[in-house]
Amino acid sequence: QVQLVESGGGLVQTGGSLRLSCAASGRSFSFYAMGWFRQAPGKEREFVAGISRSGGNTYYKDPVKGRFTISRDNAKNTVYLQMNSLKPEDTAVYYCAATAGSGTYYKNYDYWGQGTQVTVSS
Repeated sequence: QVQLVESGGGLVQTGGSLRLSCAASGRSFSFYAMGWFRQAPGKEREFVAGISRSGGNTYYKDPVKGRFTISRDNAKNTVYLQMNSLKPEDTAVYYCAATAGSGTYYKNYDYWGQGTQVTVSS
């Protein structure tokens, strides 16, 4: 079992920045690849960014490439999402998730946090 707790969400103006954190507890954090997903009202949950177990590989949904950066600190059992140049369309609840496998499909992920709200005002 892995427990995930996100933090760092909030209200920001267009062009602003936020850094989300996801603290993990339980089974060895470095065993899991990690991902960030988001879900806006009335929309399906979508992949945003992912990172491999060691942190050596990262991948992003096209609309956030160049603006968002995912990273992890296995010594601190934490994964981060640095979000810059935020846009109103980034508004959503953001979730971190852990997978013993890999990929961008949300059903591949085994454990989920409770989510943190990000709101970008225009």
